[in-house]
Formats: sequence, C-alpha cells, structure tokens
Amino acid sequence: MIDKESLLAAYRGIMPFLGQDWRSPGWRWVKTEDGWKRCEPFTPALEDGNDLSHTVIITGDDENEEVYNTEDCEFAAKKRKKDHFRNNTDSQCFYREKWIYVHKESTKERHGYCTLGEAFNRLDFSSAIQDIRRFNYVVKLLQLIAKSQLTSLSGAAQKNYFNILDKIVQKVMEDQYNPRLIKDLLQDLSSTLCILIRGVGKSVLVGNINIWICRLETILLWQQQLKNLQMNKQVNNGLTLSDLPLHMLNNILYRFSDGWDIITLGQVTPTLYMLSEDRQLWKKLCQYHFAEKQFCRHLIPSEKGHIDWKLMYFALQKYYPIKEQYGDTLHFCRHCSILFWKDYHLALLLQDTGHPCTASDPNTCLMPVSPQHFIDLFKF
Repeated sequence: MIDKESLLAAYRGIMPFLGQDWRSPGWRWVKTEDGWKRCEPFTPALEDGNDLSHTVIITGDDENEEVYNTEDCEFAAKKRKKDHFRNNTDSQCFYREKWIYVHKESTKERHGYCTLGEAFNRLDFSSAIQDIRRFNYVVKLLQLIAKSQLTSLSGAAQKNYFNILDKIVQKVMEDQYNPRLIKDLLQDLSSTLCILIRGVGKSVLVGNINIWICRLETILLWQQQLKNLQMNKQVNNGLTLSDLPLHMLNNILYRFSDGWDIITLGQVTPTLYMLSEDRQLWKKLCQYHFAEKQFCRHLIPSEKGHIDWKLMYFALQKYYPIKEQYGDTLHFCRHCSILFWKDYHLALLLQDTGHPCTASDPNTCLMPVSPQHFIDLFKF
C-alpha cells in the first residue's frame, strides 16, 4: 500500500527519513543540485510553490493504486524546483550541523561506525574556507587526504571534496590568498591520482575511471591557472608597509612561522630583504620548530665560521616535521566523543560550546584537533 503523504513528499523533492533509532522523530530532506540536504525547519517557500495545479492525483482502492499526473506536471515541477534552488537560495533554511559524533563500534542506538567520508560531509568545510582563521587548516586537511586517504572516501564524499577544492581555487584566484599552499595541495593530489589511475584494478578506486580522468584534467587546468596568476596592484594613497618604522617591520617578520613566507616578504623591498636575512630571525625560527638536539646534528657553518641558521632551517625541514600553526581548528570533546567547529562568538555571547555537551564543565573536556589527528580518529 502506498502512503499518500510520502508519495506527495517524494514527488515534491522532499523526502522524510526515519532513522534506525526508534526514538527519533525522523528528519526531512530536500533534494538540491548538490544532493539531498537536511532541512529544518521546513521552508514555507516550498509549501507555497506547490499549488494544486501541479500536484499528483492518487486514486484507487487498497489493492491497486495508480498515480496520474496533470498535463506537463513533471516538467513544471522540475522547473519549479530548479528555480527555487538557483534563484531563491536566501529563502532556504537548511540545517547544517557543525559537529559529528565519532563512534567506532555498533551500539543499540547507533549501527555501524563513523567514517572519514561521513565526517567530511557533515563538518561544513565549505563555510570554513571562507574564514581566514580556518582556511589553512582545511587546505592542510585536504592535502593529507589527497596523499593517503583519497580511496577511503565514498562517492558522495569525493564529490564534496572536489566541490570544496573548486571553491578554494576560485577563492585564491579572486583574493590571491596563499597560492603557494594551494599549488602544493594540487601537486600532491595530481601525483596521487596519476598513481591510482595507472594502477586501476590493483587499488580500490571508488567511481568510474572516466570520472577520475576528468578530475585529473580539471586539476591540471587549475594548476595552469594558478601558474598564470597575476597579483593585483593595490592603488592606495594611505600608509603602506614600506612607511612603517624598522622595528615594526622586524616585529612582523618575527611573527611568521614559515620560512618561505619570510623569503617571499623579503622580496617586496630592499629594506625587508635586509631584515629577512637577519641571522637572529632564522635562529629563532629554528628554535621554534626543532629541538636543540635535532639541529645540533646538522650544524651548517657559514664562510665566516658562524652557523648559517637560514640553511639550517631548510635542511632540518627535510628531516623533521615543522610545528603546525593555525588560527582555528576543529575541537574534540573527550566527554561526548564529538568533533565540532567551535564558534567563539556564540561561546562568548550565549555560553554555547558548539555541540550538545553533557559535561558539567565542557571547556575542560575540549582538545584542539590537528589535521593529522583528524584523520587518525577514523583509522579503525
């Protein structure tokens, strides 16, 4: 027997979902161009768009029910849905969680376990890349997935991965923000895809081989676009970086944690080049990233007999990992086993931790999660 309400909902592109947990009232899902998205609360705009002239007619008895469409009903319904999601995006009210429960075994309430692809789909990385504090974190995470975890992503997670990557590339093309970081990501991703495509049949590659070849071609196109990227000249009659006193410029250089950023900034003006070659600056950078016993094994003296700290930094970088520094990261609650983005504005104004925590003092249970730690959480 066909349930009338479910059939109407499916026809309108709205599908109710009842989870395996019998206590759940179920969710409401809306079909978009990017796939099914959970909608809460239900948008009035969708209700208003479904007038009687385009509804289905259900007739028949309990044994045999037939569904009849009015004239051009299917065409009109599809057009109406496309117009709504393309032109009326402001009226959508999608429920986008920024947390996920990380469970590694089956329970009575939860079947199966949480996968890397599921977490990647649920943790709203599309919004995170718009935040300059989280941008580098997301890029580094995508780079680690490209190196070793690409084959563990489901088809939906792969699509989401490349959609986010597309948004990152477009953001860099528009803002010229940190193109070197994106170039490294695309280089690692293209190398991994070349290996997987060549070894198709020997390795697990979810999806059609032609889709992966198209993705590789897209990556090569992105690489060419970034290679031809021209920095926009800023026309500003106000105070510029060159107008700052030397001690302020020096303080700026001491805030950098990446040696390549220091070299890049040193190419702007002769004054900055002189400051970027300071031995004390590179010594502090080595001491920040590496232990004393590490750089004692790789001492590189200069022509004058002093230690060349600049060469030391790049030599040590080949042997030891450098410290990762991010403006904001994902957090993991040890009490609830929930991975989430912490909204500092809500935490300050509403005392909201960013996830449904049951601990008496949630802040004592939180720990920042590095990109590598994020991947390790889903290794079972």
